Amino acid sequence: QVLLVESGGGLVQAGGSLRLSCTSSGLIFSKNALGWFRQAPGKEREFVAAIAWNSENTYTADSVKGRFTISRDNAKNTVNLQMNSLTPEDTAMYYCAARLTGTPSMTSYSYQFWGQGTQVTVSS
Repeated sequence: QVLLVESGGGLVQAGGSLRLSCTSSGLIFSKNALGWFRQAPGKEREFVAAIAWNSENTYTADSVKGRFTISRDNAKNTVNLQMNSLTPEDTAMYYCAARLTGTPSMTSYSYQFWGQGTQVTVSS
């Protein structure tokens, strides 16, 4: 059974920072590309960031570029999302996702495994 468990969400003021983490079990973690997506109320799920199995390639959405950084630690089966300079528009449920191949993707349907999500709320 594959499990992805996100943590690190919470309430933060605009301009603040949060670090999300996602820990995996049941995967050959080092072989999988990983991604972060988010979904705000009434909106579709959108891509945030993705990272290749060996960290050599990363993709970041234009809306968060320069503010968010994705990283991974294969020894700890963990992927992180460092979020800086947060704005109220970043308020959403954030989901970690894993795909069976090692190359990252910006499309949600290409990920086979999903976590339950962690809520990020940014107050103005």
